[in-house]
Amino acid sequence: MVRDEQAPVAAPPAAGLSAAEAAARLERYGPNIVSTARPTPLWQRIGTQLRDPLILVLLVAIALTIATGDYLDTAIISFVVVVNTAVGVTQEVRAERAVMALRELSAPGARVVRDGEERHVPSSEVVPGDLVLLGEGDIVPADGELLEEAALLVDESSLTGEAEPVGKPLPADGEQRPVVSAGTVVVRGRARFVVTATGADSATGRIAALMTTKPAATPLQRRLAAFGRVLAAVAVVLCLVVLVIGLLRGQDPELMAVTAISLVVAAVPESLPAVVTLGLALGARRMAERNAIVRRLPAVETLGSVTVIATDKTGTLTEGRMSAQRLWTRHGTAAVSGTGYAPEGRVEREDTELRPDTAPDVTELLTAAVLCNDAALQAPDATDGEDGRSGEARSSAQGDEADWHALGDPTEAALLTAGARLGLDREALAREWPRTEEIPFTSDRARMTTVHRRPGGGLRVVCKGAPEVVLVPEVLADGAGTLAEAAEAAGRLAGEGYRVLAVAVADRAEPPEGGGDWESGLNLLGLIGILDPPREAAAETVAACRRAGIIPVLITGDHPLTAGVVARRLGVVEAADQAEEAEEVTTGDRIRDGSAGDLTRPRVFARTSPEQKLDIVQAWRGAGHVVAMTGDGVNDGPALHRADIGVAMGRRGTEVARQAADLVLADDDLGTVVAAVEEGRRVYANVRRFLLYGLAGGAAEILVMLFGPFLGMPLPLLPAQILWINLLTHGLPGVALGAEPVAPDTMRHPPRPPEESVLGAGLWPRILAMGLVIAGASLGVGIWAHETGRPWQTMVFLVLGATQLGVGLASRARPGTFTNPFLLVGIAAALALQIAGVYLPPLQKLLGTEALSAGDLLIGCALSAVGYAAMRLQVRLSARAGRSAGAEEPEATGDPGVPGVPEDRERAAGR
Repeated sequence: MVRDEQAPVAAPPAAGLSAAEAAARLERYGPNIVSTARPTPLWQRIGTQLRDPLILVLLVAIALTIATGDYLDTAIISFVVVVNTAVGVTQEVRAERAVMALRELSAPGARVVRDGEERHVPSSEVVPGDLVLLGEGDIVPADGELLEEAALLVDESSLTGEAEPVGKPLPADGEQRPVVSAGTVVVRGRARFVVTATGADSATGRIAALMTTKPAATPLQRRLAAFGRVLAAVAVVLCLVVLVIGLLRGQDPELMAVTAISLVVAAVPESLPAVVTLGLALGARRMAERNAIVRRLPAVETLGSVTVIATDKTGTLTEGRMSAQRLWTRHGTAAVSGTGYAPEGRVEREDTELRPDTAPDVTELLTAAVLCNDAALQAPDATDGEDGRSGEARSSAQGDEADWHALGDPTEAALLTAGARLGLDREALAREWPRTEEIPFTSDRARMTTVHRRPGGGLRVVCKGAPEVVLVPEVLADGAGTLAEAAEAAGRLAGEGYRVLAVAVADRAEPPEGGGDWESGLNLLGLIGILDPPREAAAETVAACRRAGIIPVLITGDHPLTAGVVARRLGVVEAADQAEEAEEVTTGDRIRDGSAGDLTRPRVFARTSPEQKLDIVQAWRGAGHVVAMTGDGVNDGPALHRADIGVAMGRRGTEVARQAADLVLADDDLGTVVAAVEEGRRVYANVRRFLLYGLAGGAAEILVMLFGPFLGMPLPLLPAQILWINLLTHGLPGVALGAEPVAPDTMRHPPRPPEESVLGAGLWPRILAMGLVIAGASLGVGIWAHETGRPWQTMVFLVLGATQLGVGLASRARPGTFTNPFLLVGIAAALALQIAGVYLPPLQKLLGTEALSAGDLLIGCALSAVGYAAMRLQVRLSARAGRSAGAEEPEATGDPGVPGVPEDRERAAGR
């Protein structure tokens, strides 16, 4: 359906729209949903898988084997292609279904007025012109202008990144009315508004429209594409050389043609797609076990190549809920510990836990903060609402339903939590100090005042608000020295990124005459510093990124001071970073006017818009980095989509963020991101491990065929023997290498350069060296057998296969362990089949082999140890060279006893 452009909508009558008019507008404007991409057809998914460069090489190999009549090898290669395609398609479909299930966390509907009656309708049926009612915990279903409001506070962090709820006071007549945006959450108060934009025309829809570009190829896809092109060209050239040499020596043209084609097939590691797919699928499965949904299989490997993690703040690095953490009175300071809104925690002064009877000043301060309060805390098993969930739980704005929830203003809930951690009972205080009057908070006044009846008679006035409106002589009766001291303390707290509240009280015998001013002649109790605290796991996540050579970057729409505090606490900004940069935090207005300079220098960005987040991500990508972006809000969607890998929060995350992401964390655990990086590096290491093993074997086969004729062996191997060795070595053992566990030191090394070839970092010389070792052992035994009258061709056939299997056994990440029994079984089975090819009559006829004596068989099998020993020696030398250069290859270390590896990582690596 083509949506009409939504024009400004006049305020509806008090009766709202009629049902008929609402239906007509729904038909005209379309449903109130953000357009998502249409499901990809199955044939298109299959076509995407078959366009992989290495799959294309295998398809060519299938055509060549069909042309030569080698239908057995045709069937084998075709099976690999089918399995690889099926696994890739299945993973994509399963991921989409899992993400669809997360939509249940979204708002189920909206309250509208139609035909004069309040009705509950699905949010998708809200139309422009609808009169919508809002209450605490509701998600705003569409954009609109406010008509009425009462103490309304809206959490707009999903759009702006601001952790602080925003008030929406109505202006004087004739001025622009305040607006509310789709996807934001009402945390306090109530309101009525008229809908002005829905679906793709809403603020959420406009941000989603920024996500129109197709995802680029992953680093591994780009590397394998380049590798596939080079490999195909080299293999064809070398096999043509073999063909020409054979023809010049008088060999049968048809035989040499079949031999050349067989060498092409042998040179192509046809198990590579299966190895890659197996590694990615195992990584995705392990991620799923940790509540991380991989939407695109290559995303697992992409995380392993990440050089920059750009993360949102609110709800990603922080808890997404306010917490009172610092207390100041004229008698000293105190700290409040604990997480979330749960009452568990401590109030401490100089490492001593405070209780109500041990710290009168703190007790009086928090008692006043609890009394002058309209919020409530809800225990995990409490319910509220028709669906048995709290309004805040329904909105998923405050996290896991197993946590305590705040009903009302999060700032006031933080004060209640601090009081509970001191040991104050809110219900008991309310009974002991019943409220008699209230002057509510407004954004203009920036303070709230309540009046309570004292237990012994008389009244107590309690006022809390911003320091600039409370710490003034018109409100406080304290002397100038006290006001100056408190203002200095408030400035220090604000400079550390805290939102500061001042609390004052006064006892009155009776109300002021003639309804006079309650908010004067008060005495200051103290200050409370409130902050959206960092998640417990976030600091370790950032530290793990730094240890792995990944640059953390904080991008938020929040206040610069707050962003700076969070960045320092979590280690995003360290002393070395601050010394290099003139300013610790770069703001969105500096990006807008061009004064920010190179966007890859700062580590913290505040007051950023969705478009500016895109600019930052693109700047890092343009500098050659592989960028991961984590976030949960609508404002993060475009950057998640543009990044090389987007990671969305599943519980707190909006639908726009989840649809834009490659990886969805269903439990919002940031530690899973680091685990995903480790999984990605494991996949890449196993791909290189297989390439070393597979290409060394292919190179050895070509070298044997090239130099054998010059050493007295006219045709060292028959075509069937080449294909048999290729089948055994690249089959089960090759695929099993993709399941190797992670090396112990994987996360202690920087990521590979984004543009480095998959055969870079010294892998080419290692492949050639191992190829020479295998070829040397095979040619050596062939010359000896030829000179001594033994069946030399069969000896070359046996040793060439057995030596390659020895290399495969030595390629393990953790030799001497049983962490990958599939590889041990695969190598044992391949060796048994290689020997069977020498002795079983049907295979002798197929392969052209002869039975060997027991001594010759023993010699041939013993030479496989040459491949094992050479590979282990190469691993040691490569590891030593890497340590000398300061960049040891993760896959080069196979020693499980590397010092300094945490036990949990050792156990995880052995899964």
